[in-house]
Amino acid sequence: MIKMIKNNQTKYIFVLGGVMSGLGKGIAAASIGYLLKQAGVRVTILKLDPYLNVDPGTMNPYQHGEVFVLDDGSETDLDLGHYERFIDVNMTRNNNATAGQVFSKVLEKERKGEYLGETVQVIPHVTDEIKERILLVNQTNEYDVIICEVGGTVGDIESLPFMESIRQLSLEVGYHNHMLVHVTLLPFVKASGELKSKPTQHSVMKLREIGLSPDMILCRSELPIEQAVRDKIALFCNVPSNHVIEGRDVSSIYEVPLAIYKQNAGRLIKDRLKIRKTPQLGALKKFIKNYKNPKYKVTIAMCGKYTELIDSYKSVMEAFVHAGVENNSRVNIKWIQTEKIKNYKDVRDVFSNVNGVLILPGFGSRGSEGKIKIVKYSREKKVPFLGICLGLQCAIIEFARNVCNMEGANSTEFNNKTRYPVIDLMESQRAIKIKGGTMRLGAYDCEIKVGTRTYAAYRKKKVSERHRHRYEVNNKYKKMLEKKGLIFSGINRELRLVETIEVKNHPWFVASQFHPELKSRVNKAHPLFREFIKAAVKNLI
Repeated sequence: MIKMIKNNQTKYIFVLGGVMSGLGKGIAAASIGYLLKQAGVRVTILKLDPYLNVDPGTMNPYQHGEVFVLDDGSETDLDLGHYERFIDVNMTRNNNATAGQVFSKVLEKERKGEYLGETVQVIPHVTDEIKERILLVNQTNEYDVIICEVGGTVGDIESLPFMESIRQLSLEVGYHNHMLVHVTLLPFVKASGELKSKPTQHSVMKLREIGLSPDMILCRSELPIEQAVRDKIALFCNVPSNHVIEGRDVSSIYEVPLAIYKQNAGRLIKDRLKIRKTPQLGALKKFIKNYKNPKYKVTIAMCGKYTELIDSYKSVMEAFVHAGVENNSRVNIKWIQTEKIKNYKDVRDVFSNVNGVLILPGFGSRGSEGKIKIVKYSREKKVPFLGICLGLQCAIIEFARNVCNMEGANSTEFNNKTRYPVIDLMESQRAIKIKGGTMRLGAYDCEIKVGTRTYAAYRKKKVSERHRHRYEVNNKYKKMLEKKGLIFSGINRELRLVETIEVKNHPWFVASQFHPELKSRVNKAHPLFREFIKAAVKNLI
């Protein structure tokens, strides 16, 4: 274990963004976390989101991207997926705090009379609550460093209470126990042929107006940052020149820790926080080398309804990266908008050049018939197949219709009058009116049947996986489906919940009710994704 300063004070790194959103603060925070973890530091990451939603669970994916579900059932920001994948630490509900949660807590305390008749104000009541949420993540004192990423952009009205809280906390913990990293943009103006530092200058100016000053500036740029530009940023932003770090686009997000480490970002953090060890990066270097030099290239059809926004399926995309590296292959994606497929009489041309098919998770009837048609093609043409959540449900429907001769079999989510409701609403959901946080969420055990492809993937009889669904396999039809050859390879016996299914006499046809993508990590690909890509490579060869 790395030796910290004498008082063993928890240390904080605050990651803030300027100029515009979407610059990769989450990747920056995760990358810093990775460097610390590989130096033997006990580290975790907290996402502070200024929006007033309690959580992203009810948001449209086009608004917020993927909802990342944790073991404890929390619906959180997609950046928590980056945190888990990089530092290999399971997050909890304490690792994501929204303004909605903060204000709700403050108002709850006010209604209970806990403020003893005081006028409730942003300062100190809201800011104190934010500080409490920052401290809560380390209430058991199991971490040396807490990285706090603040969503949004410096200057946003809704961010101000969070910035004020960080200002106060920075003073309270002391100089060597906190550090502020500012992620900003250096736009390239083609007409003048130069990178412009003025937006960064103004962003830092806004930051200093509210009492904060960056210790390191991570500049996103399309081009290399010349020393003269670094010097200019350093001069106007009041930091040493070597504290200006270049953040160029890379072929894989997993290169970012290496890229910033080469620019002495690790040493800057080490010196500021009085950390004595250096990170061991051999495993990551090997991962990147394998990623860049694959022996095979496979194409996977990604079939869903939010295909215009890749962030809707961020964890799936990263799971493919991990599984690809473990199979010495590069996974290329062919996006399939399932709503369009239902009108195709023959889908062979659409899938003629793919080596595997994945039916993505989702909700609602839009695109469902297209997904069912794709399942049929994959099953009959023996194309390696993986279905996730709704993907499993569509696989059940297809098998019931076309193998068991249950004409019109469906999910009650799509048709509540179907004669064969092979997928039905969970009994516990029937009286629920509130949508937020009321699904089956979080980790549940799954017993794996020995001798199945699922067992061959996991190599164990019991696993724990994360869920996010309201509908599930109707057990009334389980025997009928089994009789016709469907294999129920994974079951939660306590809940009588079908977790995984397989099809006999198929190279690789597996579907899961849970979300395996949520547990895939760097250098630790999820077993189902690993075996799926292995089957796709065999299909290629």
